[in-house]
Amino acid sequence: MNNYLIPANSKRGNLIFGLFRPFDLGLFGTGVAVTLIAILIFQGQLSNTLIAIGCLSPALITGLLVAPVPYYHNVLNVLVEGYEFITTRQRLYWKGWCYKDGKLK
Repeated sequence: MNNYLIPANSKRGNLIFGLFRPFDLGLFGTGVAVTLIAILIFQGQLSNTLIAIGCLSPALITGLLVAPVPYYHNVLNVLVEGYEFITTRQRLYWKGWCYKDGKLK
């Protein structure tokens, strides 16, 4: 028979921890590294709220970008899909049940 049932989440086996692509971890790691460097540079000035928020923002932003979202991989994927939808125009040809050889039935 060779009837195979492939579960909907079969791609999760290719992901790190079942959630992240290598690019996602690289992006988040870069954000955390920039945050740590900023904290080391502004070590004496972290009592100022704006400087503390500015130092923590790279890790927070990249963390939100790689956060999982239902029906998409993560927030970054949603933003990329939205950008591609807005910037690329596609010409879709409709051929329904009442359309045959370029003419309506």
